[in-house]
Amino acid sequence: MSRDVTSTTQGDVLPAGVLRTGSALRPVSRWFAALILPIGPAAIAVLRYVLPYDTVDDVSTITNKVVDNLDRGSLVLWLGFVGILTLVPGVYFVGRLTRPCAPWLTAIALLLVVPGYLALPWMASSDIFIWSAGTAGLDPAAITRAAEVTHGSMDVAGFAFVAGHVIGTILLGIAMWRSHVVPRWAAVATAISQPIHAVAAIVVVSHTLDLVGWGLQAAGFAAVGWAILRMRDEEWMR
Repeated sequence: MSRDVTSTTQGDVLPAGVLRTGSALRPVSRWFAALILPIGPAAIAVLRYVLPYDTVDDVSTITNKVVDNLDRGSLVLWLGFVGILTLVPGVYFVGRLTRPCAPWLTAIALLLVVPGYLALPWMASSDIFIWSAGTAGLDPAAITRAAEVTHGSMDVAGFAFVAGHVIGTILLGIAMWRSHVVPRWAAVATAISQPIHAVAAIVVVSHTLDLVGWGLQAAGFAAVGWAILRMRDEEWMR
């Protein structure tokens, strides 16, 4: 008895079951992309809002604030973990939509954003150390002395994160605008989200404004997710 086979456009012959499996996975992958897109920015938005210290605080002040707010510090670490897992896949899915119409802009944006997000574990390492040492009951002065000793890679990671996620997200928003894959408001929300975050973290020092900044990116990425759900399978898999 002959097998059920189907020819591809390249002349290869594949079992029909393989094609059916691929077709079944297309809507699943679209739903996965749509769900994952806003999670990372939303997690960081909440993280920046509940952060027990200010970005401009010195190490001693940060240590004391974390030690005095260990529960909030633990929540920050969990939110950071969620962000680390979901931010890079999220920008990949955005780039997948913008690349056909804005290939160079998308490439430059991802070359900045992806290394920036991948540097986040280094950025979070000091918070993990301070929280662990504080939970263990170590003296805040001793924790501060240890936290002040940093490896050179943390400075590089800090630069990569700041430059990458601010400049890269602006370019990604412009790519969204040029590619017409989402409404204009979503492109603008994405483009201005990280400049707002930078101002909130360093200039005016407002956790509420920081929540708004990252929240705008979450909203822009959610719009990309909605656009993905509305695409045909053939468009999504091209």
